[in-house]
Amino acid sequence: MSQPDPAVQAEPAQPKAQVLSVVIPAYNEAPTIHKILDLVVAVPLALHKEIIVVDDGSRDGTGDAVTRWALTHKDTPGLAVRVITKQNGGKGTAVRKGIEVSTGDFVLIQDADLEYEPNDYPKLLEPLLKGETDVVYGSRTLGPDKPGTPMFYWGGRVVTWWTNLLYLTWITDEPTCYKVFRGDLIRSIPLECTGFEFCPEVTAKVLKLGHKIVDVPIRYHPRSIEEGKKIRAKDGFIALWELFRWRFKRVRTQPPGEAPKP
Repeated sequence: MSQPDPAVQAEPAQPKAQVLSVVIPAYNEAPTIHKILDLVVAVPLALHKEIIVVDDGSRDGTGDAVTRWALTHKDTPGLAVRVITKQNGGKGTAVRKGIEVSTGDFVLIQDADLEYEPNDYPKLLEPLLKGETDVVYGSRTLGPDKPGTPMFYWGGRVVTWWTNLLYLTWITDEPTCYKVFRGDLIRSIPLECTGFEFCPEVTAKVLKLGHKIVDVPIRYHPRSIEEGKKIRAKDGFIALWELFRWRFKRVRTQPPGEAPKP
């Protein structure tokens, strides 16, 4: 039997690179949005990056600023940028839209300001890439930086304590922005949030579905209300209620694109 000509043998298929979808809800963040995007792109990762900026009806040209930035990076290898502009509906609606259109193996939530450091992405992704968990939270409490103003710090501690009490878990920073999920998992969880209640709702649902949340220490540079911080004290009370009500409701998953089940 004749042997195949080595010169015409097919090259072995190269493994497809995994993708990290970075969902960035943005509202009136034109002065800093390009800075956070530069930081996200600069993070050295073996994964490709899909950056999804959801402009939640900004009035300061945030969407246009992102579009201009995207044009200057259109030839960056391993990078895809999507800009979605919608009517103002709250942070939760923007996060939900970003998750809905994401395609990545992993989905990470990133605020548009400069409070969180994208250089922490490798640490956040490590437990997921090792298959140790499907959900990772970046913990400001375990990190090395100052906690911010007493109202926001102690409000976060109370919400975290309430979470652990209701769901018999032990996480250290429930309201952190840095939440990372296996992509197919988060896209299968129907969400109802419109504002800052995204955090308690998604936390409640992943815990009720039996997923372990792994905490990873992160850096944190808090900004003040005067500097543009949008969360308020009332959002802490809303978070407590959301955690309580979801504790006693049934949680279902569904294929992406399907309407929520009753």
